[in-house]
This record gives sequence, structure tokens and C-alpha cells, in this order.
Amino acid sequence: MSDLPLTISAQLGLVDQRDFFSSQVASRDLRGYYLLKKGEFAYNKSTSGDSPWGAVKRLTRYEKGCLSTLYICFGLDEGDPAFLVTYYETNRWHKGIRMIAAEGARNHGLLNIAPIDFFETKLTLPSEIEEQSRIGLFFQKLDSLITLHQREEAGSENPTSRSLLPR
Repeated sequence: MSDLPLTISAQLGLVDQRDFFSSQVASRDLRGYYLLKKGEFAYNKSTSGDSPWGAVKRLTRYEKGCLSTLYICFGLDEGDPAFLVTYYETNRWHKGIRMIAAEGARNHGLLNIAPIDFFETKLTLPSEIEEQSRIGLFFQKLDSLITLHQREEAGSENPTSRSLLPR
């Protein structure tokens, strides 16, 4: 159904691993992999300095792609996906993961978490979907403003990229 091998980057989200690693680390035959569709989520149990309990990301860049069975993949039956994206950018969900991932269960930075245990973790979210939507939209707009501000700052540091305005 797809020949696009994906990986999860804590900073970039779900990306084509051929671009991220400059090669394909997945098997050429992707039949044993999960098929993730646009809008669905995946949990990378690998730890990093930015993501001590792994990272949960939503597929937004591609219509579909394949992920290793090392990841935990899921969709959202009810609720606002933008809120869930925002929620997983916080550390609010770490407590639930910490409770099921014993420190001694790490294997080269990979947390030993079974899908059934991951799906039993409790999420703290507003019960009203409308409120979830408002919060998710607020943080999407805030992220866009931050990105715009960072681009403007980067442009002002480079004198050749400044535009002259009449006074």
C-alpha cells in the first residue's frame, strides 16, 4: 500500500527515513511494517535528550507511509487531533509512561513498553471536544507565530537578507 519508509524525529515528527538518514534503513520489503495514514499517530519509544520518554508524533506530511513494528501506532476515535498533538508536546503524559517503563528495562535507549500498557496510560484532557479544539487551535497559532518570529530574527542577523523600506 506504500513504499515510503518513515521514521520519527523528536524535532521534525514523522519523516521519510531516506531523507533523514540519507539512506533507507528499513527493509526493502515493507510488508511486515505498519501502514500509517495521514492524521494517525505513532509513538517512538527511543529516548533522547529532547525526549526522555520518547516522542509521539502525528503524520501530517504524507498521505501514508510505513513504520517499523518497534513503534506503537494509533488513530483517534474521538477528540481533537490538534489538541492531542499539543498534549504530546508537553510532559504531561510522561508520568504514565514513567509508571510502566522501569529504569532497568531500557535497551540501548529504547524503552521496553508494550502497546497494551501504552494504551492503558491516562491522558489529562478536557472532556468537551470544543474546548480541546480551542486549545489545539490556540497552540497551533502560537507555534506559527513563534516560527515566523524565529525566521524574522534569522533574517535580521544576515545583513544581505534585509529588505530596505522607504521612510
